[in-house]
Amino acid sequence: MLADALEHLVRGIVDHPDDVQVNAKALRRGELLEVRVNPEDLGRVIGRNGRTARALRTVVGALSTDGSVRIDVVDVDRR
Repeated sequence: MLADALEHLVRGIVDHPDDVQVNAKALRRGELLEVRVNPEDLGRVIGRNGRTARALRTVVGALSTDGSVRIDVVDVDRR
């Protein structure tokens, strides 16, 4: 559910919504959501001084009922 919500939010921000992928991984300390975007959209998702990324983390954290959620933003070219 959190991955779907985050993907929906990020697709609304970027210019290349077809390149957005959100992978969820369960870790010992909580859930990790890895967001992959087109390299041209990386700046849009991070935002000025990280404000957009911080806002995304806040919204997803508020939606989380299981505890802590970590969000990493990477571009599509990075593996």
